[in-house]
Amino acid sequence: MAKEDKAAKKAAAKERRKASQGRFKQILEVFTMQRREDKLLLPLMLGVFLGVTAVVFLLGMIWGLHWVFLPVGLAFGLLGAVILFGRRVQASVFRKAEGQPGAAGWALDNLRGRWVLNQAVAGTAQLDAVHRLIGRPGIVLVGEGAPHRVKQLMSQEKKRVARLVGETPIYEIVVGNEEGQVPLSKLQQRIMKLPRNIGPAQIDSLENRLAALANRNSAMPKGPIPQGARMRNVQRAVRRAR
Repeated sequence: MAKEDKAAKKAAAKERRKASQGRFKQILEVFTMQRREDKLLLPLMLGVFLGVTAVVFLLGMIWGLHWVFLPVGLAFGLLGAVILFGRRVQASVFRKAEGQPGAAGWALDNLRGRWVLNQAVAGTAQLDAVHRLIGRPGIVLVGEGAPHRVKQLMSQEKKRVARLVGETPIYEIVVGNEEGQVPLSKLQQRIMKLPRNIGPAQIDSLENRLAALANRNSAMPKGPIPQGARMRNVQRAVRRAR
């Protein structure tokens, strides 16, 4: 029995090492790709690393603990450089995804927190689409595509949803760069700023009530295929590394 437990622990440790090596390799590949496209990446990362380290070290000198603060400064400097890298990668991914069919659905799929996402609950043959989110704000309908077609889709979907959700707030957001629209790069930020109107139990109840609407066929693919779409997993790895 002890031998079996020992073998299981070794196998689990081996799997963890493989997963860690895979994440590191993935981040390295994306770093190499990003460095080719972003000439400012290395200078900015180095500047943040040295700047943060110097500030923390100087604080240590003021308090007479400069040698103690040096490793702390190095750690914070490295953290700052990693955060900068993650943000520039994210910005690059959004630039590549912008304007592609399903880009909004892809962005919504990366939202942090408790959200129930149904992509392309309404769509057209021209790849316009409306995505539906259920979360603490209530119902959020996100449209993408030609404004005149999306407006009609949003109106139809709102009527269908309103019949089932009662007085639950329904928000409408159209992704784009025209007046009254929300740029793809700011979509997540806009949604996260919405007020919290309902609790977790109500989210489950709404999900059950809207399940029938989520089963319809869609004319849209379930996300964009930007050149940098595979960076999504890297963004998660970078967040874990912070």
